[in-house]
Amino acid sequence: MTDRYTIHSQLEHLQSKYIGTGHADTTKWEWLVNQHRDSYCSYMGHFDLLNYFSIAENESKARVRFNLMEKMLQPCGPPSDKPDDM
Repeated sequence: MTDRYTIHSQLEHLQSKYIGTGHADTTKWEWLVNQHRDSYCSYMGHFDLLNYFSIAENESKARVRFNLMEKMLQPCGPPSDKPDDM
């Protein structure tokens, strides 16, 4: 019984510490937004990937970084309307 409790509390701690891990009430849209934002941050953080994108798009590295930051605002579009009865 204590194993189950400690695993559950560890999972809750992990979910409260890192937003991208989600929880039971995470919607599909929230999960996708987290995935896209994590990907864009990874692209900006890895210099070689940023160079690759800038060469492929024939843009400067600063422009590619700016475009990635712009995409992070709403990477999956606006959220869907949630019913009010929840």
